[in-house]
Amino acid sequence: MRLSFTSAAAGLLALAMNTGPRLTAQEPPAIQPFGQGQSVRDDALPGYVELSDDTILPGHIHLTRDARVKIADRTLERQREIPLSRIKEIECEVEKEWREKEWRFRENASDLKVFTGKSYPARIYVHTLILTDGRKIRGDLSTVLYVQRPGHEKTKLVLHKRDKGPVGADLDSLVYVRRIRLGPEAFEEGQTRLRKTQEKTQEKTREETQEGEGNGEGSP
Repeated sequence: MRLSFTSAAAGLLALAMNTGPRLTAQEPPAIQPFGQGQSVRDDALPGYVELSDDTILPGHIHLTRDARVKIADRTLERQREIPLSRIKEIECEVEKEWREKEWRFRENASDLKVFTGKSYPARIYVHTLILTDGRKIRGDLSTVLYVQRPGHEKTKLVLHKRDKGPVGADLDSLVYVRRIRLGPEAFEEGQTRLRKTQEKTQEKTREETQEGEGNGEGSP
């Protein structure tokens, strides 16, 4: 009986030691090249964003989780909520822009306001949603979008009807989202436009450098 018990124990020990192949089947999780924070959301759509200063942001675009694009339809005169997946393009038009005067109360307990002599830029926008079926919805937009780009921090964009800048700033400094295009083709277009913009910038830098070197010839 003692011999049988020893043999059984040896068999169990051998079985326990023979677990190598089973462990190797459990491979470690794949490493994200841009870190966990840069993984693309499952509801994000490829495309690009164009800003009013001609900046191009190609990447993956999404809303907050389970959110929809909210727009006050000027034709139907009612609020509508559209899934991002049904939108092909978002266009923004400046409906009105001006410099708003800054006012302040004359005294703490007074209702009388006085002009400070300063002003700030202000705008009113109107947006047009172009849906994937070709229909258009024009109205006042209110939504928050995010753009994910490899190697960059996530960019937050707020689209709304009214906007204003800091006191003393000019209208050109009040940058807004001019256009958003969605889809694989739009993403490729955005990358192409970004590459051309970068090439133009590099060429301009080279020309300015050469011009500066030329002006410096013969100087003491």
